[in-house]
Amino acid sequence: MDNDVFLRDIQADDLPIFFEQQLDATANFMAAFTAKEPGDKDAFKAHWEKIINKETIIKKTIIYHGKVAGHVSSFEQFGEQEVSYWIGRQYWGQGVATKALFQFLDYINVRPLYARAAKDNTASIRVLQKCGFKIISEDKGFSNSRSEEVEEYILKLSSLQAIAD
Repeated sequence: MDNDVFLRDIQADDLPIFFEQQLDATANFMAAFTAKEPGDKDAFKAHWEKIINKETIIKKTIIYHGKVAGHVSSFEQFGEQEVSYWIGRQYWGQGVATKALFQFLDYINVRPLYARAAKDNTASIRVLQKCGFKIISEDKGFSNSRSEEVEEYILKLSSLQAIAD
């Protein structure tokens, strides 16, 4: 696997970049389950302060060709360990998400591991599948970015080894 993507601990200087990335309307639409007000800097800061200070959340910054491309994390939700990632739109379609998630799975020894993706977010579903996740169920929830209920897939990674193309 190329070493053009790597993970490192989140640094304070990453947060303004994460904030700018999550302002993208197209990215918010695709992610579906996002902040109610993406432009609210105080809410963003409070959210990330919780993430950074919570030791049970595993979180990393994604670096691509020396630039902050996004972030990836694992946390407990609905009683299960889940993964989530955000990639700045300028890095979409370049394999960054797949490479970053594949590397991140080495940090997490918990299996099964779960992920969720809006049913119409085919790119994210493909990233998860390339890393060994399988669709196991469906759910739906209110999407702040779409102002409506959105159907999603629940995916599961059972084995300790991921599979990447």
